[in-house]
Amino acid sequence: MTTPASRTILCIGSVLWDVIGRAASHMRQGSDVPGRITRLPGGVALNIAMTLAQFDMRPVLLSAVGRDAEGDELVTACAARGLVTDHLYRSEDLPTDVYMAVEGANGLIAAIADAHSLEAAGARILAPLRDGTLGSGAAPYDGIIALDGNLTTTLLEDIAKDPAFSKADLRIAPASPGKAERLRSFLLKGRGMLYVNLEEAGLLCHQSFDDSATAAQALVKLGAVRALVTNGGQMASDASPAGLIRQMPPEVLVTRVTGAGDTFMAAHMAAERRGADRQEALSSALQVAADYVSGETPL
Repeated sequence: MTTPASRTILCIGSVLWDVIGRAASHMRQGSDVPGRITRLPGGVALNIAMTLAQFDMRPVLLSAVGRDAEGDELVTACAARGLVTDHLYRSEDLPTDVYMAVEGANGLIAAIADAHSLEAAGARILAPLRDGTLGSGAAPYDGIIALDGNLTTTLLEDIAKDPAFSKADLRIAPASPGKAERLRSFLLKGRGMLYVNLEEAGLLCHQSFDDSATAAQALVKLGAVRALVTNGGQMASDASPAGLIRQMPPEVLVTRVTGAGDTFMAAHMAAERRGADRQEALSSALQVAADYVSGETPL
């Protein structure tokens, strides 16, 4: 029987509004086409948390959300989805962050992440893990922590060596290829499991890879406790000192991509939390991610 403590997973990083424009046609620079624009709760940490909640986990958000109307609406939306919002850092001076993306039939065309408030809040979002509320340096939190790379490089470096995180099962995602190198401190300190795609793995290792297996093994060799590397519709690989496993994702028609990696990571963590072995957890996560990207998106 699971308990609230066993189902609790801390989600640290971006909690914001996603504004996504989707078109059914192929797009290029300068395209002006009909489509649909949606505004939904998003951000890497929040996407992970929302998926975890669907698997009966208890996600706890650690992030920065403004005390503006957009922030109040976002916190209400998070609570309605079963997420714990008690420990969010709420600032009068920082506006609620926003992510904006444009997707066509040929995938993601462009995106802008305005996470300046999260970066400005800095270490203040981690106070509950340091002041005894959820943990401290003397009594570190010992559960799963999902961490995203939208935090500043300095703060990520501090987390990699912070005693308050020393007993946590750290699960780390870069947020985007442009932020992948922010995670190098975790390789240097030999901390955490990395969830990355093939491009992000190459950026972290400063080399190019042709397949996920080689990339995952290279990350472990560089210091990752464990590395799970995806490669779109190609083979996904999970490497650790215990060995390498690989699986092909289900073949599906892709209709959306924003949030797919976050959904995959959350589904994988939830499966392992329920007691699945590595093969079962990878299979479950690949199926959930396939269902997500093939989900019906009206245009």
